[in-house]
Amino acid sequence: MEVTVEYVAASTNRYSYAADVSTSSLVAFGSAKSIALWNAEWKSTYAVQAHEKSISALAVYETLLVTGASDSTVKILTIERSELEEGTNQEVTLAEKQVINLRGRYPLSLAIAPLPGTPGRAIQLIVPRLATILAIGGTDRSVQIWTRSEAQFVNSAVLSGHEDWVKALAFRSPEVESDPLILASGSQDATIRLWNVEAVISKSTEGPIKEEGGDSDELLDAFEASLGDLGEGEEGGRQISLKRHVLNVKIGENSTRQFSITFDALLIGHEAGVTSLSWRPPTQSTSIPTLLSTSTDSSLILWSPSTIITSAVDGASSIWINRQRFGDVGGQRLGGFVGGLWTRGGMEAAIGGHNAPVRGLSWSPGGEYLLSTSLDQTTRIHAGIPTSSEDQTLSVSWHEVGRPQVHGYDLVGVASLDALRFVSIADEKVARVFEAPREFIQVLGNLGIADLAGGSLKRPRAATVPPLQLSNKAVTEGRRLSSFPRRAPFEGELAAITLWPEVEKIFGHGYESVSLAVSSSKELFASACKATTPDHAVVRIYDTEKWQPFGQPLAGHTLTVTRIAFSPDDRYVLTVSRDRAWRLFVRNGDNGYSPLAADRSHARIIWDCAWAPEGNIFATASRDKTVRIWRQQDPNMQAKWAAVATLKMTEAATAVTFAPSDVAHRRMLFVGLETGDIVMYSSRANDPTQWQQDLIIDSRLAHVDHIHQLACRPSNNSSTIQLASGSEDNTLKILSVRIA
Repeated sequence: MEVTVEYVAASTNRYSYAADVSTSSLVAFGSAKSIALWNAEWKSTYAVQAHEKSISALAVYETLLVTGASDSTVKILTIERSELEEGTNQEVTLAEKQVINLRGRYPLSLAIAPLPGTPGRAIQLIVPRLATILAIGGTDRSVQIWTRSEAQFVNSAVLSGHEDWVKALAFRSPEVESDPLILASGSQDATIRLWNVEAVISKSTEGPIKEEGGDSDELLDAFEASLGDLGEGEEGGRQISLKRHVLNVKIGENSTRQFSITFDALLIGHEAGVTSLSWRPPTQSTSIPTLLSTSTDSSLILWSPSTIITSAVDGASSIWINRQRFGDVGGQRLGGFVGGLWTRGGMEAAIGGHNAPVRGLSWSPGGEYLLSTSLDQTTRIHAGIPTSSEDQTLSVSWHEVGRPQVHGYDLVGVASLDALRFVSIADEKVARVFEAPREFIQVLGNLGIADLAGGSLKRPRAATVPPLQLSNKAVTEGRRLSSFPRRAPFEGELAAITLWPEVEKIFGHGYESVSLAVSSSKELFASACKATTPDHAVVRIYDTEKWQPFGQPLAGHTLTVTRIAFSPDDRYVLTVSRDRAWRLFVRNGDNGYSPLAADRSHARIIWDCAWAPEGNIFATASRDKTVRIWRQQDPNMQAKWAAVATLKMTEAATAVTFAPSDVAHRRMLFVGLETGDIVMYSSRANDPTQWQQDLIIDSRLAHVDHIHQLACRPSNNSSTIQLASGSEDNTLKILSVRIA
């Protein structure tokens, strides 16, 4: 068996320095606790867990990747890539080289650059690429300087001066060797400080390293003693420190080099904390260094040095001044980007995803696209767009193609009613039904995803959300997506003009919704809400034509119903609950469903349940680290269902689903675990008592946290199963499992 990642939907953590781009246009960003790597030429994103808590800062330099997280650590990793077979993605691995413990302090910004060479020499002694400098800014109000001497980074200096958290760092590499390497640091104290990093020219800093002290130490002590330090002014105020920090960097086996870091300038202009800094790339038109800064005061400032005449004796000098200020554009404050990465070239539909746990998944009945809901209060549509390469080879590139619902409550579930309708539930008492507008149908057709144009002229063009409301309202006028090029929508288009109008609200529950299901015939809809008493631990069923209750609520549970599943023929409704029980209800014609069977043999909460495609067995997944397979004991005794197999897991089982069809007369069962792993089992179609473990998909391809739901794509291709998974790690993934 072979497993490949078809698609990863992952968003960047909401920190200014949670993303970076290398010179080769490799985008790296923190997504929850994981590092995600993406290149515009790849079909998918590579993601791997790096920290125990959310990543707050990240920096890339060539193949070196540095990450910092709220677990108070900074990790040094290397990016290793190798070509796989022709026509496949690149294999990417991250190798951890070093862990820096910040002892309870949180890193908020990182910057890395090569150390400058030695100027003014007849024979230039260029510092090898191994000699790099790393700056770490965080909640300790200082900038830590680490230098890489040989293979490891060592703590070389601490730059003091800021009076609040250091939230922004940026290096400017020298254009000529006589220029220093400049480090800009921005703080929550609304100030920016510039530091010069230069090579120290001294004969004693080159050549063999002394065994004991020697002239190098004596010279260093005398040099530092002659410089100023932080002190108290005559009026009790703090003076700016002019201390020169000297860094010793080992080069090779028998030599060392010295570098100095000195404070150069203090930039004051923002009225609130500085959030990010960026140096203007060098251009042919100008070589003047220009720094762009952003702040929570909703302003952007461009800084650059200006030459002034100090005196007839001293001649000219330069000071940093505010060249241009932008702010409060359009009256919006903090209403735009948190950060951005830029590269030369045309526009590209970048990867994206939810920025909170993915709680619900549902394929359209024909498998044209995948719906997902998240606690980030959005419902998104993902689809594979057919593309062709230069050699005319056809392939599929997955993208987000629609954002039909942007809500005011956390969304917890979604189910497709047909190719152009779905129902979703949120942390509210109401279920909402949405219907596709004409623009979405045209997008699917333009991109070659599906042709669903029948009857589209009767539909509204698009939808909008009126101010202070939660319901999407249909509109007949708006920007025409059909005039767009044949490409995936950009982020701005997704957020603004891909909403679906809301056509129905479904009431009935007394508390917030938790679970939902749609029958195989799409004629019935079931939902359940949070419950601590039997009166509210019921499942309500509605018909999908008039949205009226179908029969009486299904009672029997005592706590929240966590999952509902209709059998393939809609004869049964299966429910599982926090009360550790499952219950089975049988249909009584048009009078609804009535209780049939129940069981409480699981020792912990039952998270999920699923029916096999034949409808003669079902599976339940529990926190007690077991998945149980249930079958009717006697066809003549409907109420007798017994466990015919118990699959023991290494961790709590949180999600379960069957493949949509049998493969080579074998049933396929997928189980999602609390750790993020996915386990695949199989059994003979005529013998559900014997199951074998075929595959374990670990965190490298699966997830790094609790899996909330698994869903197999409807398909007639029995040799390849496409499995969608949503997780607590904020990512949605589609895996292709090729059955040998």
